[in-house]
Amino acid sequence: MRNNFPTIAQKVISGFTVFCGSLVFFAIFAWGQVKDEGVSLPGLQTNQAYIEEVSRPGTLKIGDINAVFAYAFAELPLRVRVYPTENYYYFSFHHGGVRYAGNFRLDTADRDQGIVYFAYFEAFTGWRRDEIDKFKSFTAKNGVKVEKVKNLVYRITYKNKSVLFELNDLTDVKPPKNIVHAHESYIGPVFDESGIQFFLIYNPRLKIFHYILNDTKTVPDQIYTSKISKRILIGRRTGFAYYQDKYLKRKILIGVYKPNANVNNYLDGPFDQLPDNFIKGDQLKKAILDISPNLKGKTDRYGILPGRDDRFLIAPYLYYNYIEDLAIFDECANDKGTTRSDYYECFVTVESDTGENPAVAPKGAKP
Repeated sequence: MRNNFPTIAQKVISGFTVFCGSLVFFAIFAWGQVKDEGVSLPGLQTNQAYIEEVSRPGTLKIGDINAVFAYAFAELPLRVRVYPTENYYYFSFHHGGVRYAGNFRLDTADRDQGIVYFAYFEAFTGWRRDEIDKFKSFTAKNGVKVEKVKNLVYRITYKNKSVLFELNDLTDVKPPKNIVHAHESYIGPVFDESGIQFFLIYNPRLKIFHYILNDTKTVPDQIYTSKISKRILIGRRTGFAYYQDKYLKRKILIGVYKPNANVNNYLDGPFDQLPDNFIKGDQLKKAILDISPNLKGKTDRYGILPGRDDRFLIAPYLYYNYIEDLAIFDECANDKGTTRSDYYECFVTVESDTGENPAVAPKGAKP
């Protein structure tokens, strides 16, 4: 689920204008926590509330992006936390019985110039993608003031309301030294909109990227061992699949459930949440040019091309339909011809650049 750019997969893929986003699956209600004598209880979601929400008559001018911006901004609390590392603050709402998805985005490249991006569209489904989509940059010219309060904290003011946007400060997040090979380099921390955190690693010898699960803290998922291999692990909530490295104590992301990617929801994989705020110098750009030297002079330090319509895709994992699809990783890792030096090539896949590749679908606001 990514920004407002299409993507590039170890090659340039032109296509759609990308808006990043994700689908909220169940209900539209807040995920509050009830406090009872120091015990955190789950928020209760009811079918009654869902039906009443989708049935509510709508007077919002849904085709007017200025009106929708005003509505969404007015509904925000006075202080928000932006968890995803590509700096999207996602939201969703129902109008006329249809779910819409949207986001506010403070892009690393130009937020200090007083720009906030706003996008919304009809939420994707498995049966429909011909959505209404709107995208616009808002500045002081539109009556929207964006101020930097301090590092990774911005105040956005519109009409008589100000909202503090706290971007996720992962400056001090580093992988334990014993999970990174001497020939690998750490690019930065990834906080996915699924709530799962990763370390983005680059291997210059093999010219490959990996997303390594950050399990130094509690992982908001239940990870179980699959039936096809004791080294293939699956998240019960996310469907994210990992391979337990046999040389290092780490879990490599190897699979994302394809139906989630097809509808652009919160579980479509971390390719759209690169560590933009924490990339040092040209480190990422050098890794990209190492893989695709044909992009020399065509990409900025974030892997974005001129016009900002395309971005290099870092999605080395498989979009799988069935758990059995993941067996290929175990077969490769245990093949007698696989040496220790090429072991990590077993955990990289490259999707085709056809329209069937879920990674190049429009990636706007996540519902």
